[in-house]
Formats: sequence, structure tokens, C-alpha cells
Amino acid sequence: MTASFHEVMMGAKHVVRFEPVGIEIEVDEEQTVLRAAFEQGIMLMHGCKEGQCSSCKSFLLQGDDVELDKYSTFALPDFEREEGYTLLCRAHVYEDVTIELLNYDEEMIRSGLPIQDAVGEVVANDPVTHDMRHLVLRLVDGGEFKFFPGQYADIAVPGTDEVRSFSMANTSARESGQLEFIIKIYPDGLFSHFLDTKVQVGDRLNLSGPFGVFTLRDAPDTDLIFVGGGAGMAPILCLLRSMAERGINRKAVYYYGARRRADLCFESELRAVEQALPDFRYVPALSEDEWEGETGLITDVVARHEAGLSRAHAYVCGPPPMVEAAVPLLTRLGVPEKHVYFDKFTTTGDPGKAH
Repeated sequence: MTASFHEVMMGAKHVVRFEPVGIEIEVDEEQTVLRAAFEQGIMLMHGCKEGQCSSCKSFLLQGDDVELDKYSTFALPDFEREEGYTLLCRAHVYEDVTIELLNYDEEMIRSGLPIQDAVGEVVANDPVTHDMRHLVLRLVDGGEFKFFPGQYADIAVPGTDEVRSFSMANTSARESGQLEFIIKIYPDGLFSHFLDTKVQVGDRLNLSGPFGVFTLRDAPDTDLIFVGGGAGMAPILCLLRSMAERGINRKAVYYYGARRRADLCFESELRAVEQALPDFRYVPALSEDEWEGETGLITDVVARHEAGLSRAHAYVCGPPPMVEAAVPLLTRLGVPEKHVYFDKFTTTGDPGKAH
């Protein structure tokens, strides 16, 4: 088919079948396959949603009339595209196709929540360290924004066509009608600079979601290892709050890395979680300050304290260098690769979650 035919037929729908799970959805030609799945509550594995990370890489089993929005050849090299691989976050289909999912979680795939659009009014924009803010939004008009602990939302950057993605730190908006975020301020960050210099209480922000698969798997017989740094605090704090609320007292430890004592936040709440969950430990570490606690890079601290993690699930969230060091370390320590769940955030110019 020619491009001109696609333009004429834009808006037509086609059936996309996912194997080996046997799920079918209808996808509008104007949508990416990933977006259409989100809107229908199908939670496919994904990361940046911008064609940069390859988390949603899949294989075309049947049908080949697929076009891709702009993407990185690091995520999908040319030779792989020629072999039939595709990126669901970039793919538009123009005929019925069958797609083999290469990276999926059967427990999650049918448990997704359809994405929603919402408006949030700024209730608070308070510093929690010298370079991190606690942003609280109240959903306008009593709207309800359903999400699973550990997921994130896209927030539109006013005056632009851009969005930035941030993990919710609270466990639900059902009772409070609010969403909480922990956001690191970067001088050249498109959203964070705006947050630092312009956002006032009473301002309104548009958001959509939920997205993300950084959610607690139901595996009561396994231990939990959380590794975080910077604003990666948000989704892990959310998971820990959820565990405390639900009384999930699995053996768990949270290793959190910071540079200096002044970079630590939510200390009193995390110590309270230790009291609420006797089998949970919070282990902060500083890489640049001397103090009574652990020192060094957080991955070095984990390596000193952990071994034999074959019966553990690990959750990692923080700056890319930390995630890239922690994931292989955890697998070397015994965590099965399929049970290392990670969320790495990015700054402006590096598409993905900014947290």
C-alpha cells in the first residue's frame, strides 16, 4: 500500500492479535499499538513509550503493513526491523496483524486499567531536599484517577506539546482525591524548571495514565529487595506504603542511595514503616558524607549485605547509571532475571520517565 492510501484511509481500525497470550484488540490507524492496548486496559510491557528503550520490542508473525514513528536504532536496529521485529510504542498498523510478544507478564497483561485523562489543581509544591519537590495535585471536579501502586502518569508541560512522566507516591486517589509526586529539579529540565520557577498553588495541570508495570507481584513466599536513588523514591515509597496499608509483612529491605545527609527524605515515614512491618528494613547509604550509617555507592552496599537471593524479587528505580549497575548485580546475587523489575528515569532530551 502507498502512503497516500494510508492518509485517505486514516481512522480505519484493524485487529491486532497478541501471541502467545491469545488476546485481540482493535487498533485505529492513528494510534500506536501500545496506546490502543492501554486504552483497552491491556497492560503490555513498556518503558519510555518513545522508541528509545526496546522494552516493547515484539515480532510480527502475520501481516507486514506496519509503519513506525521516529525511533532510535539502538532500540530497533535496521537488521532486526528487516527480520520482522517492531516497537509497539511506535507501530501503526494498516491491516490485521498477529504479533508475538517477546517480553510480557501474564499476571499483569489482563489486569491493566484503561488510561484516563484528568486535571489536577496544585495543592502543594514543597521542597523535601535542596533539589527535590513534593508535588500534590487535587483532582478537579471530583474526578477519580485509578492506578496500581508503582505506576506513573504523564503530565503535560504547559505551553508545549510535551509531556513528562512521574510516578505516583501515594497509593490511591480514591479517598483523598489527590495525587502525590516526588520530582527532582534539573536546571534545564523542561518540566522540573517550570515546577521550580513558575508553578503556584491553584495552578492546574493536565495529566493522563496510568502507565507502567513497576507493580508489586503477588508472590507471598518471596523476599523483596528494593534499590533506589534520587526521585526514584516515589514508586518505591508507594509500594512500601501499600504494603503497610495492606499488612503485607514479607521479608523486605530498601536500600536507598544519596550523596549527602541533606539528600535524604521521608526518613521518619520509612522508619515508621519499619515499625508497621517488622520484617522490613530501611538502609540508606551516603556516597559523599561520613556518618553513622552505610557509606559508598548503593550497589556496593547491596553487595556487602546480600547473597543467595534466588527466592527474592527485586525492584530498582533511580538514575540510569544506578539502575544499569544494580540490575546485573542483583542477578549475580541470585535474583532470577525475570524477577528484577526496574524503572529508570531520565531528564529532558532523554525521553522516558523523569520522575
